[in-house]
Amino acid sequence: MNVVIVDDTPTNLALMRMLVQRLDGCQPIPFADSGSGLDWCLENDPDLVIVDYMMPKLDGLEFIRHVRREPRHDSLPILMVTADHQKSVRYAALDEGGVDFLNKPVDRMEFLARVRNMLALRRSQRALADRATWLAEEVRRAVAEIHDRERETIVRLARAAECRDPETGTHILRMAHYAQRIAVQMGLPADFAEMLLHAAPMHDVGKLGTPDHILLKPGRHSPEEFEIMKQHTQIGYEILRESSSHAIQLAASIALHHHEKFDGSGYPRGLAKEAIPIEGRIVAVADVFDALTSARPYKRAWSLDEARDYLSENRGTHFDPACVDAFLAVWDEVLEIRVRYVDEEEPASAPEPDDGQ
Repeated sequence: MNVVIVDDTPTNLALMRMLVQRLDGCQPIPFADSGSGLDWCLENDPDLVIVDYMMPKLDGLEFIRHVRREPRHDSLPILMVTADHQKSVRYAALDEGGVDFLNKPVDRMEFLARVRNMLALRRSQRALADRATWLAEEVRRAVAEIHDRERETIVRLARAAECRDPETGTHILRMAHYAQRIAVQMGLPADFAEMLLHAAPMHDVGKLGTPDHILLKPGRHSPEEFEIMKQHTQIGYEILRESSSHAIQLAASIALHHHEKFDGSGYPRGLAKEAIPIEGRIVAVADVFDALTSARPYKRAWSLDEARDYLSENRGTHFDPACVDAFLAVWDEVLEIRVRYVDEEEPASAPEPDDGQ
């Protein structure tokens, strides 16, 4: 353990250095100049400081004051060497952050006892700090495991919905990454954007409750069928909404709101503008764009230019203008995502394009 000794009197410095050397595992670091001693303390991590009060330029009180200004030294044990009658000095030293005192002239037995006590205190501090670090790491790992399980739950639910839906697994990956890029471009918090990446794939989990003859029907639905189809937003919300997981709560909101339209003409609640949660507005852009540019058994894939024009033309009606602008601002990243998560096998193209709704 490093014991810094600061005293401008050579005999006192030599004596205290010799006494510290007697203690197992202790390295004395002596300074006759208080300024040099302070510089060393501020640049390093001593385990104990022994400082004389009466010194030129920088006295013991000023020395303690400067050391305590360094946040990592707020609990560093400091012994001040003073004359027994200097009680006012001792009180001032306590106010500045001194921990204990040594009397002049230095008594060897007292010196060794007090130094041992202070080093024992320092060892306890370091043990507690190590314990706190270990606990913090254990908590971090436990939280990471919880998040991993949440993501696994999300993926499995998304895959369950995917098994009943003609959309491909790469669709949910692409639209989730689009949503994340939109959130980042809009300046939303990084942790929200990351959570959106994991929650967005569950946007259509409510299709688990949609009858097969409607969900798997090729072509457009009748008005009556479409009313049943629209219920997947509420079903998805009911499946997810009571979770204690923030990610799944976000997924519940996405499931409910991703078919709302900026002008209030969407479903299920007919919300408009900022009344639609931001996650719903973001996923609406990401989901529709990927649906438009993906081939399905009942429609051909739109070209990138067609889909881009559709977003621009419906900016302010179907879509939040800010979300569309953010999406178009990261167009190069959109193209990279399309290459990274390309469909292995595109369905045969067929008649009229659809907007994915």
